[in-house]
This record gives sequence, structure tokens and C-alpha cells, in this order.
Amino acid sequence: MLDTDLPPLGILWLTENYHPNRGGMAVSCDRIVHSLRQAGVSIDVAHFARHLQAMRVEAKRNGRYIACPTGDDTSHAMNCLWNVIASDRGAQPITHVVAFGGVLPMLAGPVYAAWLRVPLVTMIRGNDFDASVFAPKRGDILREALKRSARVCTVSRDKAAKIRALHPEISPLWIPNGIDLTEWEPLPSHLRRAAEWREKSVPQGRRVLGMFGQIKQKKGGLFFLQNLLDSGHAERFHLLFVGDLEEAVHAWLREREAEVSYSHYPFADRYELLTHYSACDLVVIASFYDGMPNVLLEAASLGVPLLASTAGGMGDVLEDERHGFLFYPGDVHECRRSVARAARASDERLKSFGEECRSLVREKLTARIERDRYLSLLVETFHEFSNPESECDRDEDFENIDSMLTGEPQ
Repeated sequence: MLDTDLPPLGILWLTENYHPNRGGMAVSCDRIVHSLRQAGVSIDVAHFARHLQAMRVEAKRNGRYIACPTGDDTSHAMNCLWNVIASDRGAQPITHVVAFGGVLPMLAGPVYAAWLRVPLVTMIRGNDFDASVFAPKRGDILREALKRSARVCTVSRDKAAKIRALHPEISPLWIPNGIDLTEWEPLPSHLRRAAEWREKSVPQGRRVLGMFGQIKQKKGGLFFLQNLLDSGHAERFHLLFVGDLEEAVHAWLREREAEVSYSHYPFADRYELLTHYSACDLVVIASFYDGMPNVLLEAASLGVPLLASTAGGMGDVLEDERHGFLFYPGDVHECRRSVARAARASDERLKSFGEECRSLVREKLTARIERDRYLSLLVETFHEFSNPESECDRDEDFENIDSMLTGEPQ
């Protein structure tokens, strides 16, 4: 799609995950918003967060940033945000409301879209679906948002299939994450520091397994560590943790310092991560369930193969024995076999896996491809809702939903 083909799109983008928040969803949100704005889309980002001190509005290129502190009263926060939206919509009219995952965007999205009389696009990322679908009140919010959406999109095919099975009238679109390769390339200094770190910190003859981000229960941290040890190949590896470790993971490592070699570093600046990734022979993502981790794209684009479960988007894009070593989520025996295969693989084989990973990202998972898929979705819904013949149906659909704002997520 050519940027010049765009109609005048104005998006009210609701999110709980945006800079300066950490984590994969915040990174993805920032990337998608930035790329759409660069394409000429006007986006007002409304950021729900407890840590924000006061409601404020900041002008940005092609849009605004609206800080929306939630405190303990989300209904009050959402009504105050509506006052901001209704009193000054800026030069660009709002044509869409986007709920970017999370409970609060999915609670507010259908209401704001109805009041603005524009289509709602709900973007299901991963954990927001997994954490809500079995939770009574959060599940109600999720279901209502899905039903009220003009479009639903997911980052993994399994989420699309699960939504379709629960709601046959919905046909979710699969739009996997992308990465901007122009901003993600190691400098010679990154490679030099990576080599120096390996020389200093890694016992001779061991391969480095990287684990990045929040190593918590859903990410399979303890599951992988125990199976690494039980595989009988722990002495072939050195673990590199970058990010937050749950206390249970810390305790496990402390008790087994003589058996498991590892280094741990706190969250680092994104570009400092280039050094850490460059020091790895493989990157581990052992999730029990997931969306499409940015870690996958960051590692693969640098030519680092994966030792990963097939959860979520990983099973969509990775092939076993082509991009690394895969195992079914939570399968003890497959996980141990994958560890054994990684221990026995030749350096040449790992290098070939890395080249396949690099090709995968460059051909199918760039930020430009991701952006164009979202643009197509937004343009399609814009034209549908610009059709006067659909006005009556929309009037009926928008009735009797104001009370949704009284719902409280848990």
C-alpha cells in the first residue's frame, strides 16, 4: 500500500502499555504507533497507568499523547478521559478507536467507539487474552469487546482460532509482530564487547543460552531450568539472563550454583541488548502460552537461532531443525530432547539455523510489512463505515451500552 493512497485516518489508541513502560507489549505499541504516524496516520495515544501522576496532553508529530492516571477508580479516570476527547478532538477527526490489548482498553474501547460513532478495532496481543478468558469479570470485558469490534486482530494464529471457536461470527486477522531492521543492527563495538564478555564470563567450551525479559511462570523459566538440568547436558551451557527473574527462579539458581553456570543482568537499554544477543549461541523462549515475543524477532534478525516452545506466534513462524530446536509447550520429554540436540549440534549447523532466522525476518517479519497490514485493516474499516447504507445498522448496534463503564476489572 502506498502512503499517498491513505484516506484521512484519525485514531484514538487506548493502551496500558506504552513508553516508559517496560515489556514486550510496550515495545510493540511504541513501534506500531510510530510506524503508522510516519505513514501519515494521526494517532492520539491514551495511556492508562497507575504510575502516572496527573492527566496531561502532549502534542506529538501526527497526534497527541494523553496520560491517563487510573489510581483506584478506573471509572472516574475513563470519564475524565472522555471529557478530554469530547472537548478537543484536534484538527484530525477521529475515525477509529483501537483497543491495544489489556483490560482497561477493552473496557473503554466499545463505549468510546459508540459515543464517537466510529469502528472499534481490538488488537489481541497474547497475555491479555490468556489472562482474561478464564477470569469471570475480565472474561466478560473481553467478550464484550470482541463482540463490539468491527475488526479483531491477533499476533498469533492460535489466538485467532480460539476466538473464532468461541465466537464463530468473528473472523480475526492474523498480523504478526515486525521489527525495524534499520534500527536493529549491531555495531563493531557491540560485537567486540560480546566477545570480551564471553572470554571473561563463560567457562571454556560452553555454549551461551540467552533468556531475556521477565522470566516468570508463563514464560516457563523454572520449567526450562529443571529440564536443562535433568537432560544431563547442563555442563555444556552457560545461561545469560537479562531482565527480571522471579524469586522462585533466583532461589532455584542459588541452590544449584555448582551445577548450573549463569550470569544475570537487569533490564538494559534496548540497544545495549545488542551486545547481549551477540554473545548468545541460542536464545531460549520456553513459554507455556504466549503471543509473539519481540525477543524472537530481536534474536532471529541478528542470526541467533532459537531453543523454543511452539506456543503462540513461535509455532506460526519457526520450523524445527531449520530455525532452531522446538518443543511442544510444557512437554518435559520434548524439551529435554531439544536441549540435547542443541548440545550436540555442530557450530556450522547453528550458523545455518541463524542464517535461516535472519532470512525469515527480512522476508516476512519487518516493521514495514507489519505496518502495511495494519494500514490495510484501518483503510478497509474506514471505507465500510463511510458507507451511508450501513448507518441504520450502526444505530442499532450503538444502543444501550453506556452502562459498560460501570464495570470494574479485577
